[in-house]
Parts: sequence; structure tokens; C-alpha cells
Amino acid sequence: MEGEPVYLAVGTLRRSHGIRGDLLLDVLTDFPERLKPGTTLFVGDRKQALKITRRRPHNDGLLLGFEGISTVEQTAKYRAQTVYVLVEDRPPLPEGEYYHHQIIGLNVVDEFGTALGVITEIIETGANDVYVVKNADEREILLPALKQVLLNVNLDTKTMRVHLLPGLVDGGERAE
Repeated sequence: MEGEPVYLAVGTLRRSHGIRGDLLLDVLTDFPERLKPGTTLFVGDRKQALKITRRRPHNDGLLLGFEGISTVEQTAKYRAQTVYVLVEDRPPLPEGEYYHHQIIGLNVVDEFGTALGVITEIIETGANDVYVVKNADEREILLPALKQVLLNVNLDTKTMRVHLLPGLVDGGERAE
């Protein structure tokens, strides 16, 4: 599907917890505070709408209760299902920050306008993200997401302009 997605994954339902039909959610979002009672989530490949009625922290996840689910037996069909929110409900990011789905697919050019390729993947490291840029020959360039490298992102033109650091890239190939 071209363009922006309709849904964004925010977690995975793991198992039931307790006798009231609560489910343990492994959180994938950087904004778990938006998963609160009254919020509608979309579950599984069919994106079944479920409204949160209860929420409480549990270890590294959240325990969620949903409208219409009140027994352990009712939770069975939701186990191991991905949970989504509508992309239009995502929180705004500060100026200069972007969601991964906005970055993947951008055309990358250097500061002189030379095409370098398309961002196909984002590698999350402890220090900073690294963008994998593939050119037409399937060669990869690894670009660190640093302000010294990223000059401009234009989502309207789907372009990222970058400054290549010396020693980072040689002839469009991965630096060794």
C-alpha cells in the first residue's frame, strides 16, 4: 500500500491476567500514556475495535481491560495479537523528529543533490538510529541519524538531504 499507513502498532497482547478478563500488553509505543480508559484500540489482522475500560502497569507492560471482555475464556482469541491505533491519533512530535514510517521510503540526496538511494530500514542502536539507504544497484549506505549528517527532511517531496562524513562512505558502498 502506497502512502502513509492507516494504523500504527502500539503493542502485543500476550495472555490473560486475573479472572476479570484483563490482558497483558507488551508495549511497543513510546507513548504508552495514550493507552488509557476510553481509548479505542484495533486488535489483530482484522483490526477489531476494542475500547479500554481498565489500565494498570504490570512489570514492563500494561494490564488492560476491554469493554465486552469480562472472563478469562473471552480473552483466548486475543492472545498473541498485535494492537494498533489509528495513525491520525498519533501524538505530534517536536520539530525535527519523525516517526519511522515517515522516514522509510524517503529518497536520500547529498548536499550537492546527488541521489544516494532510498531508506529501506532503520536500525535502532543505543546511541542513535542508523538509516539503511539502498541505491539502484542494491548497494547499501549506512547513515547515522545525527544532526551533523541530516541536513533536511522534506516529507512533502519525500526527500532527505544529508552531509556525508569523511570516511563514512566510499563510492556508495558500506564503509568498512
